[in-house]
Amino acid sequence: MQSRDCYCFLPMTSLLLQPYHPRKDAIKIFGTGLNDVALQPLAGFTSSLCYSRRVAEERCALLPAHCDVSHCSSPTTVFKESGTQMKAYPNMVNAGDMNGSGNLMDFLDEPFPDVGTYEDFHTIDWLREKSRDTDRHRKITSKSKESIWEFIKSLLDAWSGWVVMLLIGLLAGTLAGVIDLAVDWMTDLKEGVCLSAFWYSHEQCCWTSNETTFDDRDKCPQWQKWSELLVGQSEGASAYILNYFLYIMWALCFAFLAVSLVRVFAPYACGSGIPEVLSAAAAAGVSVAFGAPIGGVLFSLEEVSYYFPLKTLWRSFFAALVAAFTLRSINPFGNSRLVLFYVEYHTPWYMAELFPFILLGVFGGLWGTLFIRCNIAWCRRRKTTRLGKYPVLEVIVITAITAIIAYPNPYTRRSTSELISELFNDCGALESSQLCDYVNDPNMTRPVDDIPDRPAGPGVYTAMWQLALALVFKIVITIFTFGMKIPSGLFIPSMAVGAMAGRMVGIGVEQLAYHHHDWIIFRNWCRPGADCVTPGLYAMVGAAACLGGVTRMTVSLVVIMFELTGGLEYIVPLMAAAVTSKWVADAFGKEGIYEAHIHLNGYPFLDVKDEFTHRTLATDVMRPRRGEAPLSVLTQDSMTVEDVETLIKETDYNGFPVVVSKDSERLIGFAQRRELILAIKNARQRQDGVVSNSIVYFTEDPPELPPNSPHPLKLRRILNLSPFTVTDHTPMETVVDIFRKLGLRQCLVTRSGRLLGIITKKDVLRHMAQMANQDPESIMFN
Repeated sequence: MQSRDCYCFLPMTSLLLQPYHPRKDAIKIFGTGLNDVALQPLAGFTSSLCYSRRVAEERCALLPAHCDVSHCSSPTTVFKESGTQMKAYPNMVNAGDMNGSGNLMDFLDEPFPDVGTYEDFHTIDWLREKSRDTDRHRKITSKSKESIWEFIKSLLDAWSGWVVMLLIGLLAGTLAGVIDLAVDWMTDLKEGVCLSAFWYSHEQCCWTSNETTFDDRDKCPQWQKWSELLVGQSEGASAYILNYFLYIMWALCFAFLAVSLVRVFAPYACGSGIPEVLSAAAAAGVSVAFGAPIGGVLFSLEEVSYYFPLKTLWRSFFAALVAAFTLRSINPFGNSRLVLFYVEYHTPWYMAELFPFILLGVFGGLWGTLFIRCNIAWCRRRKTTRLGKYPVLEVIVITAITAIIAYPNPYTRRSTSELISELFNDCGALESSQLCDYVNDPNMTRPVDDIPDRPAGPGVYTAMWQLALALVFKIVITIFTFGMKIPSGLFIPSMAVGAMAGRMVGIGVEQLAYHHHDWIIFRNWCRPGADCVTPGLYAMVGAAACLGGVTRMTVSLVVIMFELTGGLEYIVPLMAAAVTSKWVADAFGKEGIYEAHIHLNGYPFLDVKDEFTHRTLATDVMRPRRGEAPLSVLTQDSMTVEDVETLIKETDYNGFPVVVSKDSERLIGFAQRRELILAIKNARQRQDGVVSNSIVYFTEDPPELPPNSPHPLKLRRILNLSPFTVTDHTPMETVVDIFRKLGLRQCLVTRSGRLLGIITKKDVLRHMAQMANQDPESIMFN
């Protein structure tokens, strides 16, 4: 006590009538155990309580009329409560006479940094975190009755989740708007610059021009290509070569900037761009990326979260709503829409078209299988060869190859979002795209939205072979770009592959119906002069099919595509393509691209989609097994600080069971490795007398120690007193479900309260691999 700066909290008689007892309140700050308090007689009072100065001042701030703060001298008597009895100990002058324990402070009464946190790439024990959060809410609720300020704090805590969702939505919408504008500008910057305002994209630059004509709507004096600006020429071989060269240089600069930002600020943001927060963030991201708030929530439910309670559903929906509203307010595309490729079709689909839609689904499933296998093979080669040591060089080389091959083809030169927008569009009278270069009837007097099917012109045939080359290029290059050390994306490239294939199929069906309208399959619904086939719809269905084949999405995919187009009547074609692509892809392998990368990177992830039907028991999986070393455990009150540090140093386990003794092996609780390290480190710094041979105990009361023993270290506060346990005869099917649905990190195996072993998530995964006739040791865990 003399070594500690203590202050006395002097209770008045009226204070004893408060809902809490001042003696028990002191337990939270100072004591030798849960119900131990240090008392000292003072003039006019039977006893007073010794606090730290900070706590004493906090207590007196609540009830200033009932207390006083003064410095304490050394204590004269120590009492220990046991039920309703009070046991007196001999008077002590210094703090080293009671079993050598002296100042037995559970220093964790005052929190220290990093406790309860996790290392990077360590599995989070969600059940433990949920329990902690529940305890935190319970304490806040109980304290809310003490004062107005505590009540206000409880209200703030109750609303904190919604505030976080609001901030996520606002930030997601704002960043999406800024990114959309920046992408347009940076894409056009590779080809030219706006002289009136260099931060304008090509389209924005020509908006302000009064010299733009309808036929040359993309040409205006304010916008100049680099060849025009540098050498004064817009046509010819020299101008083409200069534009080609600068296109490649700009692409390399942007790639180097991206990979540098990733390495510095977001080293894990490669591939593609607290469960509740993650679920809401995923929903908000999809909401602004595709203008699909409902689809974003369903995507979070289907692909991101394995635990999705109703509260998370509402908050994810709220975040998606705020994000979509924010993006709509920014209006980055200038069309009052949330996405660049929003389209509306005016022709219904017909039953005979289900066959080509299903064919597109087959193509999407085959493409998904090809992409996953090739991409995983390339990424595995990257991880196991010297290629993985040079991520920046890989990005630069692939960017250079992409730019060199992409520039000559107009469909690969432009941004992928613009390409999808053009492929989705229905050809109207105002369209100037090559895809809409049909032979028009000069005597046609039909409305603009009801243009009949027409024979394809030379522009359509040129576009067809250019699209075919672009399709091959996109298929190949996407295999190499996904998984690089930049967020190169997956959704948009996959949609582009499907949209190109779908548009070509749509044009083929359209021309077939036009030239052979007397065939039996066209006779009932495609008469001459009618608008029968919409090629843009086929592009949309193909995009959904390819994205579904890669990700294995179904419900959320259909809703996202529905929200993209705004047409309820096209849900059936989308469903047919999505289901078909999933069936075809699942025939070659159950893993989507995300699951495949999780397994490649060695993350211990239990997929909800995997079924376990084998009749094995927990005793077949638990460690240690027969012939292995005994389980590493901590005892409740017989190990020294040096013993604990040695155990931590010699093992790499994430935690240790705590038992009564190594002889009885009666389970007490579970202590996390990280928290043990932090606790011992902080105890050495903040608690006097803790040395290597100090006894570590996890009980309420200190152990009986010889006189003049070093101060023991109490670590009960870091002990999980309710670790999840199963018996040795629990079926593994039940154990697997428990790990999946509760998000466990490990589970202890007992028999009649006696510890037998431990099952970790990695043990479960190895066992599942063994039951699937795979080598369990071939599973790599990072």
